[in-house]
Amino acid sequence: MFDYIIVGAGSAGCVLANRLSENPQIKVLLLEAGKKDNNPLISIPAAFYKLFRTEADWNFYTEPQPFVNHRKMYQPRGKVLGGSSSINAMIYIRGHKEDYDTWARLGNKGWSYEDVLPYFKKSENQQVFKDSFHGERGLLNVRNQVLPNPLTSLLVEAAKSLGYAANPDFNGAEQEGFGMFQTTIDERGRRHSTAKAFLAPALKRPNLKVMTKSLVRKILFEGKKAVGVEFEQGGQIKTEKANSEILLCAGAFQSPQLLMLSGVGRGQDLQQFNIPVVHDLQGVGQNLKDHVITSIVMTCNQKITLDTQDTPWNLLKFLFTGKSPFASNIAEGGGFIRTKPHLTAPDIQYHFGPGYFVNHGFNKIKGNGFSMGPTLLQPESTGEVRLSSPNPHDAPLIDPQYLSKEEDLRTMIEGFNIGYQILTAKPLQPYIKQAYLPTKELQNEQEIIEHIKTHLQTLYHPTSTCRMGNDTKAVVNDKLQVHGLENIRVVDASVMPTIVRGNTNAPTIMIAEKAADLIKNK
Repeated sequence: MFDYIIVGAGSAGCVLANRLSENPQIKVLLLEAGKKDNNPLISIPAAFYKLFRTEADWNFYTEPQPFVNHRKMYQPRGKVLGGSSSINAMIYIRGHKEDYDTWARLGNKGWSYEDVLPYFKKSENQQVFKDSFHGERGLLNVRNQVLPNPLTSLLVEAAKSLGYAANPDFNGAEQEGFGMFQTTIDERGRRHSTAKAFLAPALKRPNLKVMTKSLVRKILFEGKKAVGVEFEQGGQIKTEKANSEILLCAGAFQSPQLLMLSGVGRGQDLQQFNIPVVHDLQGVGQNLKDHVITSIVMTCNQKITLDTQDTPWNLLKFLFTGKSPFASNIAEGGGFIRTKPHLTAPDIQYHFGPGYFVNHGFNKIKGNGFSMGPTLLQPESTGEVRLSSPNPHDAPLIDPQYLSKEEDLRTMIEGFNIGYQILTAKPLQPYIKQAYLPTKELQNEQEIIEHIKTHLQTLYHPTSTCRMGNDTKAVVNDKLQVHGLENIRVVDASVMPTIVRGNTNAPTIMIAEKAADLIKNK
């Protein structure tokens, strides 16, 4: 018998496992469907995309997207210790102050920027910025780019030439401007996932048990009280009970899926699959938000990009010094802008990579290139996650409804136009051989729309499917407890009331740090 059972050893679950097991009197079980994180590619930052469509990835796809040429769109999710923090591009962005102040304004007490900043700082081990915005003693290594490609520095100059400010710290006083991204990479140049940062130091604790290759089938209830889990390991179905709470950390696709498989969700949907309704909760799986990105790519006339840097010599340098192009997270820099002057916070983020990055990195292109993607930060389009079947082995039905709102398309057009101007500005011009995507300068808005829709993809940031709030469509309260049930919380990106302006790994870690305190202080 355990006190707490954590479902999912990802960006949030590994943090919770560490923090709750700090007390030797508390027994914690952490269940993960994937394997241990010993694939050597996990530790090499520049190889992150090579983990896509491997056994470390759930390899999900959306339903055909009606507003994006009816494409079924790839959705990687980490299926390994560390979850998506073991397969992501390691960008550490907290979001904008306005994101968290909005959460608080929506009635979520304790989630304003002032409230959450201490939890960002608590996890952070960062040695560059000595100010009130950063932490120096946390478990998670956060570093500036060690050996940025010269083209990434020139991107900042190109943006400055068009009137955009340089910003050395997107996680400091201001988010707007262009600069280098901070990353979760350690001092040896290796990926610092939550499995490495939080779980590894806790594994020797006798009160923490970690079980991999353990797929949770459902949460067990007695009435409205969560009492345990049923899971599958090695072909056997097993159960474990929890004295205190079940903590669901399966992510924005699988936390709602697991609730629905367990009888918690929209009653009409559950009855369709003959799942007994434990609690009719209309918001489960609703309100899916995600960031989308499209491609602007140039062919480079010099052999200075990452495309031709994967040499044996550079691999040796990486293995022995950690200082090599192999330690690049590829998306080395970018920026945040407001496309409309009246906005109080950015609505477009740019991701720049000094290499070809097309179709999630699957398209291997000869020669040298550099890429930039405008990313929609505050989508109006809203989707949902539903069950595809009552079988826990089946993927959930994912329907983000990308670009279903006209406003999203308008913002992406503006983001594309500004991005193209920056990428072809004077500081980068000497390095451009020719345009690769689009192959020519687009002549009219219809051509731009077609380009955006043809090359649109997820930036891997699904959120808000178990939304925090007090209204009838909310799933958890501001203590992350599931409405109408006892002894169960959701702790991951699915609880975000609104999607943050930036990459979602850092905010998910913050949510878990705060949740640990909420649980300890109950």
